[in-house]
Amino acid sequence: MPPIGLWAPAVALAWLIPGGGHFLLKRTGRGILLLAAVTGMFLCGLMMRGAMFTPQSGDLLTTLINTGGFVGDVFSGILYLLSVWLGYNQPDQAGHVHDYGTKFLVTAGLLNILAMVDAYEIAARRKD
Repeated sequence: MPPIGLWAPAVALAWLIPGGGHFLLKRTGRGILLLAAVTGMFLCGLMMRGAMFTPQSGDLLTTLINTGGFVGDVFSGILYLLSVWLGYNQPDQAGHVHDYGTKFLVTAGLLNILAMVDAYEIAARRKD
């Protein structure tokens, strides 16, 4: 495993700012694409009034779904932190638009996880 000082700043910045790790690693084109994709998906989810997940306990399926959704939301980084700080809170409503919005919010975080892995591989010199 490569030294932590080699890849940790890029991965941390990639979590906080979508595409930020790539900007730090001088991969500007890829960073712009990731910033636009993750931010676009997150904003579409907000405009569709998607609900943010919160961890809940209960039966196993409820716990898995809500915890997994929460992790997906949190990995959007600054987008999630700003929306929570500004008080965005939509109740989980029935309807296909709200449901797609919730999925867009989670998918933005999952896409950012892929960006973090890519930043790690570039910083660790496993990928060019």
